[in-house]
Amino acid sequence: MTELLIALAITALIITAVAFAFNASVTNFKVNDASFKALNRARQTLALITPRIRTAWDVNTSSPLETNTCSFITAAGENITYRFESSVRKLYLDKDSNSYLLCDNVDDMTFTKSIDPTGKYVKSVLISITVHSGSAQQTLSTAVTIRKNLQ
Repeated sequence: MTELLIALAITALIITAVAFAFNASVTNFKVNDASFKALNRARQTLALITPRIRTAWDVNTSSPLETNTCSFITAAGENITYRFESSVRKLYLDKDSNSYLLCDNVDDMTFTKSIDPTGKYVKSVLISITVHSGSAQQTLSTAVTIRKNLQ
């Protein structure tokens, strides 16, 4: 009888340890999954933005110090704007009088334009996006040279 009680106690300890390990594994997966999704969405956003700016016909130079937006005319003739709203921490694409959400959980987004000495056109744009998920925060950056303006 005593052996049975000892075996039951050991089994209960093992099952409890397995349950704690499983719970920790599930919690860790949820945290990593949220971080992965936020970072992946930021990467996809940069992958969408960079070729459009690279092939743009005219990047707006009227407000070079405005770093929260980037307006330009695409190679297809579309007038589009990428706009970061810090109050709601979201990045939008404005096109054809509509706004489309590109990325959320954005802590910071900048478009730093490099303008030629004459002030007539933008030569390149440095793009930086900082996203977060829970306690994890990641910053991704890329630089785009406007091909039309290569001289």
